Amino acid sequence: MREPPDPTLPERSGPPVVSVSELARSVRDLLEHRYPLLWVSGELSNLTPARSGHLYFSLKDAAAQVRCVMFRSRGQYLEFQPREGMQVEARALVTFYEPRGDFQLNVEYMRRGGLGALYEAFLRLRERLGREGLFDPASKRSLPPFPRAIGIVTSPRAAALHDVLTTLARRNPSIPVVIYPAQVQGTMAPEELIAALRKAGRRAEVDVLLLVRGGGTIEDLWAFNDERLARAIRASPIPVVCGVGHETDVTIADFAADSRAPTPTAAAELVSPPREELLARIATLVERFVRRSRRDIETRMQMLDHVSRRLVHPGRRIESQLRLLEQLERRLAHCTEAAIDRARWRIARLVERSRGHLPRIDALAQRVRTLRERAGREAGANLDARSARIEALSRSLSHLDPAAVLERGYAIARDASGVIVRDASALSQGDRLALTLARGTAEVRVERTNLDST
Repeated sequence: MREPPDPTLPERSGPPVVSVSELARSVRDLLEHRYPLLWVSGELSNLTPARSGHLYFSLKDAAAQVRCVMFRSRGQYLEFQPREGMQVEARALVTFYEPRGDFQLNVEYMRRGGLGALYEAFLRLRERLGREGLFDPASKRSLPPFPRAIGIVTSPRAAALHDVLTTLARRNPSIPVVIYPAQVQGTMAPEELIAALRKAGRRAEVDVLLLVRGGGTIEDLWAFNDERLARAIRASPIPVVCGVGHETDVTIADFAADSRAPTPTAAAELVSPPREELLARIATLVERFVRRSRRDIETRMQMLDHVSRRLVHPGRRIESQLRLLEQLERRLAHCTEAAIDRARWRIARLVERSRGHLPRIDALAQRVRTLRERAGREAGANLDARSARIEALSRSLSHLDPAAVLERGYAIARDASGVIVRDASALSQGDRLALTLARGTAEVRVERTNLDST
């Protein structure tokens, strides 16, 4: 519940009171809407890389400075290493950091100061030549592993030349070096570099070319961003290694060359095999060759001894073959006789066994006669038995014959429908009956029935 105002205090008048956070938020909104994304130039100061990858620094000039932050997601795409005191141009969003109450810039991209136009021209040329396929890795040539001579295209007064010559002399002083002088800075530098490359290609006295120069600003190295120089590098019949500037310096010549080295010294190391390693390798190869040669000689000597032991005089060899032939002839005769004996013995056994299985005609004829007589006797006895059986059955059947019964004086009575009458109670007075006698039939009429069976 809101307390009532104290009557002893004067009433407040004027604009409403706002909190610090409301004021800071209002200032931030005002700055971000007032200033869109813009480029700001200045000198790097208080450069502090954080462990998170974010980059904190200040941009200053002679009269003012402003705090800046470049987050890791943006800083990882920088193409150079920011250093204290470096002049840069930053594309940034003006904002207000509320927790600390600081006016600051959120930097999205940064390039070296005063080089915006040159750098954009560099990017456009790199993109266009890349689309043409001038930087295609498939067109890059491999470097000779053991060059007979090395060419250097640079200025005779360049410090890079001394570094390259020192490195080549230290690694392999036996490789000849040919210098093709040319300016490496200024308006005439591209023409002289191109002329030096063409001269080296015509003379064809080296196996690889080093295009080298020390470090410098982008203006100092601009001669190596010339399109004509890039095309001359690709047209060179000799492989080209480009070692221009420091590790962070990148030029169009680096992309066009067959191989890129981060520094001139690294370019010299790339093309010159170290003498100590070559000597050690040669010593190893010689040792391997000696061991292999000795092993091959020993193997061939053993083969020679083996062959010499097998070598026999032709006459002795013929005698040996004749003896072998006689032995084979005797063995053949013996084997033939043995085979014939085995065949004879087998035939005799077969004949003996076949005799035991031949049929005995006399015994078989006697057995046939015996069987025939036995069959006759058994057939007669069987016929007599069957005749007696039939006669007995005939006598039994004669007793059951109705005609025989009728012969004894019996008759069969049938009613008008032909049904045999067996019970007198089924008859009535006046019924007509047909009587079947032993000989003939008669028709009678019932006069009276008597149910008494006696």
